[in-house]
Amino acid sequence: MLIDYKGVELRQDDRPVLSGIELQVDEGELCYIMGEVGSGKSSLLKSVYGELPIAKGSATVLDTNLCRLRPRKLPRLRKQMGIIFQDFQLLRDRTVQENLDFVLRSTGWKKRRLRQERIQEVLEQVGLGESAMSMPYELSGGEQQCVCIARALLNKPRLLIADEPTANLSAESSKLVMSLLSEIRKSGTAVLLSTHNSSLPELFSGRIRECKDGRLEEKTEEG
Repeated sequence: MLIDYKGVELRQDDRPVLSGIELQVDEGELCYIMGEVGSGKSSLLKSVYGELPIAKGSATVLDTNLCRLRPRKLPRLRKQMGIIFQDFQLLRDRTVQENLDFVLRSTGWKKRRLRQERIQEVLEQVGLGESAMSMPYELSGGEQQCVCIARALLNKPRLLIADEPTANLSAESSKLVMSLLSEIRKSGTAVLLSTHNSSLPELFSGRIRECKDGRLEEKTEEG
């Protein structure tokens, strides 16, 4: 079990955001977190990667007890996961390769040759093998999000967390991104994805949870 939440409560500014959260995610699983803007989707994802503390209940992520996690241990946990944001968060003044190399150097990859090989591997995995020297602004929105997926895959994560990854994309680019994420899960990497787009589970099947009225409810699987 990669994520195991039991009776979890999340709070922000001393007010409850979500209460009584029951959430389990296993290897190779695609789990949608759905809900309207402000319903708590992003807060839930932030708690998984340690940015928002657990106020109540028990929470284990990648064999780590979040309730007892010390700040100095957080980088080790995050190295086992990849995080994809809707606004890309790419360095605009650096090439695609330089963006990815920055992450590898920051996470302890010392040898330049190994970094270059890994960068080429993930770019080919997301269909951008010829784009290493491109600047982010030279790429379409969908291609930039594919770079973000490549960035998230660099350290071969057990868990991918995607916060509204298709929100700023066209329908065609959204399908491209979701196809990549669906393919990635086949290797055993779990994907936890927040979205308000109800059509995605109809095209790419997965378990569905909905943030509603301060709770996380289970919905029937679609697709």
